[in-house]
Amino acid sequence: MADVDVESILKTISLKKQELETEFSAGGQLGSDGFVSEQRYVRDLDPQVIELYRGVGKVMARYRSGVMPKAFKIIPTLANWEQILELTAPNNWTAASIYEATKIFSSNLKDDMAQRFYNIILLPRLRDEITEYKKLNFHMYNALKRALYKPAAFHKGIILPLCEESAETTLREAVIISSVLKKIHVPSLHACAAMLKISEMGYTQVRCIFLMDLISKNYALPYRVLDGLVDHFVRYTHNPNIELNVQWHQTLLKFCQSYTRDISSEQREALLSLIKHHTHPQITPEVRKVLLKTPSRDIEMPEGHEEAIEED
Repeated sequence: MADVDVESILKTISLKKQELETEFSAGGQLGSDGFVSEQRYVRDLDPQVIELYRGVGKVMARYRSGVMPKAFKIIPTLANWEQILELTAPNNWTAASIYEATKIFSSNLKDDMAQRFYNIILLPRLRDEITEYKKLNFHMYNALKRALYKPAAFHKGIILPLCEESAETTLREAVIISSVLKKIHVPSLHACAAMLKISEMGYTQVRCIFLMDLISKNYALPYRVLDGLVDHFVRYTHNPNIELNVQWHQTLLKFCQSYTRDISSEQREALLSLIKHHTHPQITPEVRKVLLKTPSRDIEMPEGHEEAIEED
């Protein structure tokens, strides 16, 4: 990169950005994703810009610590940031580069764009790291924690994609990635939305892991989320063929310990019926004990509970 006039190229990029913004405000032609078409960007990229960002990619592939390249820091401000990022070959970045990039993008992108960065850049690298080393190193784990700076993007770009059956997420991946939920505060509104969405997906061991860690944070849940979680469990009452593992029973126990007082008598009876059909020798007696000894909400209802969504 020594022969490249970085400052001059950054000015060129800034001017191009202003031209694009002017075109947008004048009603320029946008694609369905809200950006100018990829063909337009490929045609308009200055060869020096391509050279610059390929050089930035070489720096990112060696980066260990220190100041990030100035040209990299401005990427979140560019409308075609995905294309520019691709020039830097993110698959070759060091773990330290991933962490620094996550800091920059989580701080400077809107939620929907941060979600995109998490999903196409961060998540694949996290999964590759776990596959190869069976764990995340210091920088990668800190990048995962930093991603929670944008909780909505974190859930939509990382957690929910991992819960899709097509993702073929391993239990190791789920345990490692979900562990960050235990360590970092997640605003209750976003956690409630994630719990509701996962509960609608049905049972898998991976979803159980994420639900368990979210339920364990003991949020005060709106009735809609409580209803969704109860439905998640009781849908299997009359499905004796499904194999529900110990994680499912532990998640049910944790839910009952935390929220039996907040569910209705009808829902409590539905859960009691459920554990007659699906049992675990050690856990089910505890579930039954909690359900029988704890009054439900229509017997003892705290004032104003329905609207409470703040974390305990």
